[in-house]
Amino acid sequence: MDTKVAPDSVATGRARTPQRPSTQPSLSAPRCAAIAFAIFVSTHVALLIGLSAPEKFVFDELHYVPAARQMLGLMPATPQLNPMHPPLAKELIALSIRSFGDNAFAWRYPRTLFGALAVVAIYLCGLTLFAAQAPALAAALIAVFNQMLYVQARTAMLDIYALALSLLAIAAFLHGYRRRSPQAAFALAGAGFGLAAACKWSGAFPLVAVLGIVALVRLLQHWRTSFAEPREDDWYRPELWANLKSYQIALCFLVIPAACYFATFIPLYGPSVADILEAQRRIFADNITTAIAGHTYMSAWPSWPLLLRPVWFLFDKTDDQHIAAVVFLGNPVALWPALLALLVCVRDVVMARRAEPFLIVAFYLGCYLPWALLPRALSFLYYYLPSATLASLALPYALAKSRRYWALWLYVALVAAGFVAMLPISAAFVGTSMQTFNRLMLFQSWI
Repeated sequence: MDTKVAPDSVATGRARTPQRPSTQPSLSAPRCAAIAFAIFVSTHVALLIGLSAPEKFVFDELHYVPAARQMLGLMPATPQLNPMHPPLAKELIALSIRSFGDNAFAWRYPRTLFGALAVVAIYLCGLTLFAAQAPALAAALIAVFNQMLYVQARTAMLDIYALALSLLAIAAFLHGYRRRSPQAAFALAGAGFGLAAACKWSGAFPLVAVLGIVALVRLLQHWRTSFAEPREDDWYRPELWANLKSYQIALCFLVIPAACYFATFIPLYGPSVADILEAQRRIFADNITTAIAGHTYMSAWPSWPLLLRPVWFLFDKTDDQHIAAVVFLGNPVALWPALLALLVCVRDVVMARRAEPFLIVAFYLGCYLPWALLPRALSFLYYYLPSATLASLALPYALAKSRRYWALWLYVALVAAGFVAMLPISAAFVGTSMQTFNRLMLFQSWI
């Protein structure tokens, strides 16, 4: 580094990341919107197949569905059910129950919408990062073929709501990242982060990552730092966000998220500030300070990228030789190579200062490392869902660098094959034999 600001037009000697990808014919707004809509519809339809199986509660649905029923007056008002999480996701479940009745389809239907939105968000993130259709589409396919998203998008828990909203917010942030005037994109991102946190507090982790990125950029700008031989695809440049004021940063990433977050409590508590603040105290006490007993499927955060301990959401014997199973595991064909792809990203951040890998690594770690700092005794593999989904961006980045897209699509096909192989233990409506179950359980810790 030095303190001399160099012009953006300095030649790099390697491929540059376009400043405005939308000016390319292949990335025209109507074309991208049509593809995003097709991704949403096809993913949504795929997630709907067999959604009502089983017709009983699966894993933690027994906590969240009764809380949604209570919001509708279908259960006694006291004691309050599931006060340890914010209300937005449960409000969405309640809305679905009111619309479709109190049944398994209604409990899970909103999840399919948000699961499809999460895949669209990964596609939008890919477009912004790579300025090309092929790696963006590949990232979306890897995300949907990663068993984690598929299972969570068909179970009435809270995580997929927070995931979809935070990914859409990340896409908005990435869209504004290289713009001189990113205020509108950053404000939209802030609203998404606030709504994600209103589903589950871990939905705020990407917002913390954004605050870290913004603080680092502003600190380097304060020091009047510039990179030697600056390039257009550097993750930092002295003129980055030239028209963005400090008060606008606070508005976008503090005020707007807080307003969106607290607004979701009004349907439940009314405009009572005291009641809403008491709700925050209870959430904090239940999630941070309360000691929780162990669980059969609990796992520590360092083990999550290695998929050492899955969570069995359902295991029902249908007869002596067959079972209906739902396991939250993740597709090893996608997630194990993703670790190598992330190392490629780290290398390019250090050696080439590229913005794409910097942002991928920042959000991956931003969603993952907070779990290492929380004094929480109980943790599960599904807490890794946001980072695992964001890792879908690292794989196309690593594979598409050489422009050999045949290798990228071959890998996507392998991930799809892994998804199909694991489908019998990912969807209860498929069912499987004990023989297939034993064959899929590669390690004793998976059982």
